[in-house]
Amino acid sequence: MGEEQVIVTRAPDNQIHVLLNSCAHRGNMVCRYDHGFSLAFHCSFHGWVYNSQGALTALPPGSEEAYAGVLRKEEWGLLKARVELFQGTIWATWDQTAPGLMDYFGGAETYFDSALADAEGTPAATEVAGGVMKWRVGLNWKVPMPDNDVTHGWITHVSARGPAGTFGGVANYDNAYHVWFPEGHTTDLRVRDDGAQGSYFGSLEDYPVLQEYMAEKWAKRWERLGKLAYVNEPPHIFPNMGSVGRIIRVLHPQGPTETEMWSYILVDKVAPPEVKAATVRFHEHRWGPNGFIQKDDMENWYILTQYSKGTMTRSRLRQHAQLGLSKPSTYGPSNFGLPGMFHPAPTDENIRRFYGRWAEVMAARDWDEIRIANPAD
Repeated sequence: MGEEQVIVTRAPDNQIHVLLNSCAHRGNMVCRYDHGFSLAFHCSFHGWVYNSQGALTALPPGSEEAYAGVLRKEEWGLLKARVELFQGTIWATWDQTAPGLMDYFGGAETYFDSALADAEGTPAATEVAGGVMKWRVGLNWKVPMPDNDVTHGWITHVSARGPAGTFGGVANYDNAYHVWFPEGHTTDLRVRDDGAQGSYFGSLEDYPVLQEYMAEKWAKRWERLGKLAYVNEPPHIFPNMGSVGRIIRVLHPQGPTETEMWSYILVDKVAPPEVKAATVRFHEHRWGPNGFIQKDDMENWYILTQYSKGTMTRSRLRQHAQLGLSKPSTYGPSNFGLPGMFHPAPTDENIRRFYGRWAEVMAARDWDEIRIANPAD
């Protein structure tokens, strides 16, 4: 969670707990493993012991009497975050006054639902394939957020896609929109009513087994989800959860000029092993730390971060984010039957909304100042 290390446990009461990985005695780590099974966490410095719910259960041998009347175990457990679940995903915050998760989503959960569905549109029918891809890049964590820019591919990814004859490197922007929410969440969507099979998450010519699997499931997905059948990529949840394809990508800041990127690849739970493997290879090949598309992006993200440290770039340089500003956003529920505000592509609207929300949050003293009273405004 940001620069904090946390422990996520499922305790004997079957509840999920998110605990600060820092001993209440001297701040040492109490868990040094990425995953595993344990009934307790034992600090290696002085031997304080905590259970899977974060409660302090034991002190060093012989010290109970010395602490008598001074230390009450129930008051010295691991710090706990507030936890909520959504379709198998775990969300936590240290702020007890923050709005509930569904209020925080503000309607963006509709698009998250579709992304967590499998190829047939079955709700919450995906799982994380294997572990987590983790790597560090010399960039500010906000630079890739939100990664909805559709106008850079023709030059950034020319080596991957070949020369493009149109602005943005796509054939057209018919019915293509950036979708934004006042809470800072964003996504993009091509609104279609014809039910024609979409590209889903990119070109699959090199992965015929995956292409066949998706084609076979499409009719059922359209029947269940309608317009949302075209939504496979999770929305970008403010502030630091992004996505590319069927990857959930969390950007953990490591100071202002370094970020640790965590990528989780989603696969259908019931898919055959060869389809799961193809899904993983497809996404690793494109958006893994050595992916041919991800490397293109990381180079630009790194350069613009490193060259934004100077006095002039920080104080005098103006950056243009006005693409599409002359066109108004459209209210999704009444115009498309879908939540959010729709802005026709190509546009910088998602960038404007993300950084606008960031400025609001940074200037606010508490949640009452930034709570969204009417998402339709």
